[in-house]
Amino acid sequence: MASARGRGIRVGYAVAALLLVIGIWESVKALVPAQGVSLGGQRILPRTTDAALPHVWTVVTVLGERDGKGTVGATLLRTAGFTFGLALLALLIGTVVGVALAVLMQRFAFVERGLLPYIVISQTVPLIALAPLVAGWGGRVVIAGEPWRPWMSIAVIASYLAFFPIAVGMLRGLQAPSKASVELLHSYSASWWNTLVHLRFPAAVPHFLPALRLGAAASVIGAVVAEISTGTAGGIGRQIIVFSQQATGDSARLYAAVAAAALLGIAVTGVVGVAELLLRRYTNPAGVDASRGVV
Repeated sequence: MASARGRGIRVGYAVAALLLVIGIWESVKALVPAQGVSLGGQRILPRTTDAALPHVWTVVTVLGERDGKGTVGATLLRTAGFTFGLALLALLIGTVVGVALAVLMQRFAFVERGLLPYIVISQTVPLIALAPLVAGWGGRVVIAGEPWRPWMSIAVIASYLAFFPIAVGMLRGLQAPSKASVELLHSYSASWWNTLVHLRFPAAVPHFLPALRLGAAASVIGAVVAEISTGTAGGIGRQIIVFSQQATGDSARLYAAVAAAALLGIAVTGVVGVAELLLRRYTNPAGVDASRGVV
C-alpha cells in the first residue's frame, strides 16, 4: 500500500513538473514581445514569433502532419526507436566496461592510482571531435567477416559517455564494505572472488543504481550527438537536423523532434527502473561502512 502510494506521488510530481514547463512556455509566449527583449543591443529574452517559439498545442498537432509516406509522429517514433536500441546497446557496453574497470581498480590499488585520473580526463575530450575518429577507425575493422557498420560507431561513441559514471559509482560501492566485514570473511578463508560476490557486489548496489541512471542519460546524449556528428541516418539525432533545415518558417517539427529525444531519455531510464526493481533487495546491504556514504 505504501509502495503504491509512493509511486503515485512520484507520478504526480512528474505530471506537475510537465504542467509547470508548459505553463512557463505559454507564459513566455504570451508576455514576451514577438521580437524578444534586448538590452544594450543584446537580446536577453528570445523571440516569441510562431516561427521561433510555437504554441505547445502546435507542437502536438504537428505530429499528425504528412511527412513522406507517413506522418511526423510516425517518423519520430521510427527514428526514436532506432536511437533507443543504440542507446541500450551503448549502456550495456558502458556497464560491462565500467564494472570491469571498477573491479580491477578495487582489486589493485596501484591500478586505481594510475588509471582513475585518466578515466576522469577522458571525459574532457569533446564528443564531437571523437566521433569522426571512431567512425574512421571502425571503417578498417572487420568482425567475423562482417564489415564495420555505422551504427556500431554510434554505440561505441555513446558507451564512451556511459561508462564513466558507472565506473566511478561502482568503484565507490565496491569500497563501501566496512573493514570489519571484510576481515570477517577473511577469517572464514573466503577468497577474493567470494568476498567480491557475496560482500562487495551487494554493497555496491546503492551506488551502482544511481550511476546506472546517469549512464542511461549519457548513452542517449551520446547516441544523439554521434548520429549528428557522423551523419548517420535513421536516428532521432539526424532527424533533428533534417527538421531544423525545414524550420525556416515553422519550427514546430523541430520542437517535436527535440521533445521526442527527451522522451527517449525517459524511456531508457525506465529500463533502468526495471533493474532497480530486480536489485531492490540489495539497496540496504548489511556490513557497509556508513562513513563511506551508504545509508
